[in-house]
Amino acid sequence: MKDWFIQASYLTASVLFILSLRGLSSPDTARRGMNLGAIGMLIAVVGTLLQHEIVRFEWILAGLVLGSAIGAPMAIFMPMTAMPQRIAISHAFGALAATLVGIDKYYRHGAELGSATMAAVGFEVMFGSLTITGSFMAFAKLQELVRGAPITYPLQNASNLALFASTFGILLYLIFDPGNAHLFYAMACFGLAIGVLMVLPIGGADMPVVVSLLNSYAGLASAATGFALSNNVLLIAGALDGASGFLLSILMSRAMNRSFRNVLFGAFGGGAEAAVAGKTASGLAVRSTTVEDAAIQLAYARLVIVVPGYGMAVAQAQHQVRELAEQVEVRGGEVKYAIHPVAGRMPGHMNVLLAEANIPYDKLLDMDEINPQFANADVALVIGANDVVNPAARNDKSSPIYGMPILNADYAKQVIVLKRSMNPGFAGIENELFYNPKTALLFGDAKASLTKLVAEMKNA
Repeated sequence: MKDWFIQASYLTASVLFILSLRGLSSPDTARRGMNLGAIGMLIAVVGTLLQHEIVRFEWILAGLVLGSAIGAPMAIFMPMTAMPQRIAISHAFGALAATLVGIDKYYRHGAELGSATMAAVGFEVMFGSLTITGSFMAFAKLQELVRGAPITYPLQNASNLALFASTFGILLYLIFDPGNAHLFYAMACFGLAIGVLMVLPIGGADMPVVVSLLNSYAGLASAATGFALSNNVLLIAGALDGASGFLLSILMSRAMNRSFRNVLFGAFGGGAEAAVAGKTASGLAVRSTTVEDAAIQLAYARLVIVVPGYGMAVAQAQHQVRELAEQVEVRGGEVKYAIHPVAGRMPGHMNVLLAEANIPYDKLLDMDEINPQFANADVALVIGANDVVNPAARNDKSSPIYGMPILNADYAKQVIVLKRSMNPGFAGIENELFYNPKTALLFGDAKASLTKLVAEMKNA
């Protein structure tokens, strides 16, 4: 009876996980999808706690208390602007759990493992270990504990590939000779090194792809754990996570017109080579504006398209964006939001921030929906976005971002850019939009500038 209930709980949890992913496909159903996923995980945990292998619950209870003590404050107090870092470090802990399970399995059984089980255990330890350190490196770059620009050195790609090939070779050897413990632990250590070396040459512009790819690796490690433990729900959940993360990585790469090879080995995002390759604006001048002039433009605009970027997230200015939109709408104008798939530091970053500010989902339009509407916009208000609105992606074949789909902000009648300084974006190149005659730059912190704009419009 107990085994029947466990399998039924696993089946129910698996169905809820699938429905959760389906719900996450649309902003309108995303909250329901998250709730279904959480309920599914709760059911899976309850089913697991009924396994006959568990004879004492002291350590499980201790882990539950410790995990809750860490997870609850992260969920409650962590600002939405830090969500990319939160996601990255969550991948690290998930991979750590899978890796420790694999190490424990090998420690207790070692040479007794069959080839199939050894392949699963080796796979989960290898991919789990590189996901641990790779996720921590991504976290460190996003948190600016490590320089966000690519960190490169001679023969980097060749040495990384050689290390990965050696590690994979060890895995293949262990499948046929699982009794060599020294090689098994060496493989785990090599995996940890691969994770660090893999993320070092990747710049901040590629972090959305990296986070998605690490999510895929963590899912694959979990699926291998499920196979090694004969745990169906782990196998299904890990496969869903791995497949969805991989597909999302492909979509992110396409959104930047990049290949996986270029992301992993291209050292793109802020490097000196990118700055040289990109078209510069030498001899050109930008046109700055004042809060008063910008407020007048917005007050008389019939259609304003807001283009949010990472600068808005850093300034935590999403609530001020909503207040400004309310002032435009009070005067009879319409406000829409143009969401680029790689704006920010993770997929959906801008959607999450704007939704937190209670901006309706139907106003958040993706690139295909909003680009045809820029030509009718009186004002395109660019808040902390850079590379995703750079016309060089369309016009300059020598640019490192050439071919990347961008938001057509330069097609609007007027463009107002809120920007802290003239520093380039993560691609390390000048933005042609800033030198366009119809573009005006309002310099300063985005939150402070928006607050002043709101106050000026209220007093107008």
